[in-house]
Amino acid sequence: MTNWRRPKGIDSRVRRKFKGCTLMPNIGYGSDKKTRHYLPNGFKKFVVHNVKDLELLMMHNRTYCAEIAHNISTRKRKDIVERAAQLDVVVTNKTARLRSQEDE
Repeated sequence: MTNWRRPKGIDSRVRRKFKGCTLMPNIGYGSDKKTRHYLPNGFKKFVVHNVKDLELLMMHNRTYCAEIAHNISTRKRKDIVERAAQLDVVVTNKTARLRSQEDE
């Protein structure tokens, strides 16, 4: 997916804002500052790469939730999920890439 680029063509239907065409982004689509960057569960997202990163959320576990980075192995994911349960930190993708017992 590429970034938004403003249509500049002389015949562009999007630039001329025809009904039924793609809407152009403008300042009115932003959310208010109090709720910006909040997830639907009420937390802000913090990407975690290891257990040490998770320790940073110990004092902020009511504001931030952890999201395990996509390139973390299954073994390290288990360690992070276990430590998050001890620290009472919410993990948004704790079930991702965890194998069941019969696969091991």
